[in-house]
Amino acid sequence: MRIIIQRVSSAIVMIEKEVVAAIEKGFLILLGIEIEDKEEDAEWLCRKIAQLRVFSDENGLMNKDLNEVSGEVLVVSQFTLHASYKKGNRPSFIKSARPEQAIPLYEYFNKQLSTLMNRKVATGRFGADMKVNLVNDGPVTIIMDTKNKE
Repeated sequence: MRIIIQRVSSAIVMIEKEVVAAIEKGFLILLGIEIEDKEEDAEWLCRKIAQLRVFSDENGLMNKDLNEVSGEVLVVSQFTLHASYKKGNRPSFIKSARPEQAIPLYEYFNKQLSTLMNRKVATGRFGADMKVNLVNDGPVTIIMDTKNKE
């Protein structure tokens, strides 16, 4: 599993000009699920996200986590995070999980994160053509991959 976390002041997901999810201060998370991914990968990422200290304290240092700043989370499925671009100029997505595997893991990830954060997690719509608008705060952007846990 691979994620891109962006610390945001706000983020909105639209489908066909309709807002389907919106958050204020918090994390926009782009989530890519690979064929080999399991529930354990989702659990590991969710624990890391819940404890990630990237919000400023009273001294301007990144010492606070999402709960300490009452932050929100928006998760958007992003199969293109597993693009292979080694051959040619048209990326291959052969490593990305098919919907029958990815959807249950996407839902599991969102449920786990919601449980750890003790709040609802906003989401896009799996497989939809989404327009994502965000105001990156910092900017702070972090990439995590369960293949690189060490």
